Amino acid sequence: MAREKTREHVRSTTVLAVRRDGKIAMAADGQVTLGDTVVKHGAKKLRRLADGKIVAGFAGSTADAQALFGRFEAKLQEYRGNLERAAVELAKEWRTDRALRRLDALLIVADREHILLLSGNGDLIEPDDGVLAIGSGGPYALAAARALMQHTKLSATAVAEDAMRIAAAICVYTNDHILVEEL
Repeated sequence: MAREKTREHVRSTTVLAVRRDGKIAMAADGQVTLGDTVVKHGAKKLRRLADGKIVAGFAGSTADAQALFGRFEAKLQEYRGNLERAAVELAKEWRTDRALRRLDALLIVADREHILLLSGNGDLIEPDDGVLAIGSGGPYALAAARALMQHTKLSATAVAEDAMRIAAAICVYTNDHILVEEL
C-alpha cells in the first residue's frame, strides 16, 4: 500500500505538457533532491525520441525513468513510431512485469497530436484540455497553465514556461531552471 502512495505523489520534480494551436510544448525543471537536500539544479528530465518526433519527460527515480525511456523507445521502434500503441504496450508491460512494477516514476509522452501520462499502475491518460503535469509541482503548474490557456493568447511554449515559473515559486521540489522542448 505504501508503494502505491509513493507513485501517486512523486516528490521530485515538475513536468508540464501543453498543446495549443497545433504545437506541443513540454517543460521540466532541473532540480534534483535527495531527501530534503537539493543536489543538482540543472538536470535534464526531457528526452526527444523517434527521430525528434516524440518528447518524453519523467518524474521520480532517475534510474527508473531511464529504464522506462529505454523500454518506451523500443516500443516506439516496434510499433513504427505510433505513440498511442507504444504507450499502451508499455503501460501493460509496466503493470504486469514483476521487475517493472517496482519502478518508481511517471512519464509524460507527446507527439504533435497526443499528450499521454503513463504509470506503473497501468494508467494511460490523455487530458481533455491539452494540459498535463506530473511531479510534486504538477498541480501548481497544471492550474497555472489552465488559467493561462483560458485568459491569454500565449503560445504553448510561453504557457509552459510561465506556468513552470509559477510552480517553481510555490513548490520547494521545483526550481526555475526550466528546459522546454517544442514539437
